[in-house]
Amino acid sequence: MSFTTVKWDDGAVVMIDQRTLPSEERYIVCTGYAEVADAIRNMAVRGAPAIGVAAAMGVALGASSIAANSEDLFLRELFLICDLLAATRPTAVNLFWAIERMKKTALAGRGDGVAHIREILKEEAIRIAIEDAAICRKIGENGAELIPDGATILTHCNAGALATAGYGTALGVIRAAFESGKKIEVFVDETRPWLQGARLTAWELMKDNIPATLITDSMAGFFMSRGEISCCVTGADRIAANGDTANKIGTYPVAVLARENGIPFYVAAPISTLDLSVSDGSEIPIEERPPEEITLIKGNRIAPEGVRVRNPSFDITPSRYISAIITEKGVVRGDYSSSLGELLQR
Repeated sequence: MSFTTVKWDDGAVVMIDQRTLPSEERYIVCTGYAEVADAIRNMAVRGAPAIGVAAAMGVALGASSIAANSEDLFLRELFLICDLLAATRPTAVNLFWAIERMKKTALAGRGDGVAHIREILKEEAIRIAIEDAAICRKIGENGAELIPDGATILTHCNAGALATAGYGTALGVIRAAFESGKKIEVFVDETRPWLQGARLTAWELMKDNIPATLITDSMAGFFMSRGEISCCVTGADRIAANGDTANKIGTYPVAVLARENGIPFYVAAPISTLDLSVSDGSEIPIEERPPEEITLIKGNRIAPEGVRVRNPSFDITPSRYISAIITEKGVVRGDYSSSLGELLQR
């Protein structure tokens, strides 16, 4: 890729500011954990795996700022930093997975001194980023087999390199199919209200010279009904034990339309997105964001002042609409209640 989503750079976390794309490719340099938290909360970095990587690096930054020499005091302050980062966004489980991994790393370093714990936390954060990029490559490889030559693929939101540490999940599948020599085209839902499809996915695909067509969210059913879509591939922010999947708002109707039109609907996500502690989608917390994201576009009002607004950022796609879930450990179908648990044992 010709850009970096998020990386550790000499004691700072550097990330591309996704709010300014596609008009400006600007980078943010975070030198403290609070800045990383703000970047996650304010959507400068977004996408479940990328949020996890950023949070892990935020923990490592926080560790470097703690003055305590006592391990107990150090860990107490570190866990408060972890709590602050965990409170930034509620739906994407990768955030909590990465923070818990960093906590375990810190506890494993007890007895060797605070300086050692700081160092292993930095190493672990960098390792999480490296692993994520490799995992996405494997997801792409596994999913590419499901994409027929000549396919036109519909995707929703952005599950590309911008949403991960590199390559992407849903776009990883698309990239791998394209790199294998398959002739494919991609229909990109614009994805209101943040327009991640229009601003980010279209930008990524054009950088890779993958043929892309932008449509509004409400046009998906039209093109499906005309036989112009071969399959749908999206990412995920959290997958429940029964396969119900939380993803960007608007994903659920795409899945319903795909079923109505006999089109496969695939979800691509790393194992870290599985949350087997929740039995089904009804237990997944759904973030509601500020009304201004809907009533304003780039500061310009598009709705009447004072109108009531609901702005859930995610919806739940029931597992019955999902043709397969693509992970780095393989592709699963059918009874997700058993197959997802078995997948974790591989």
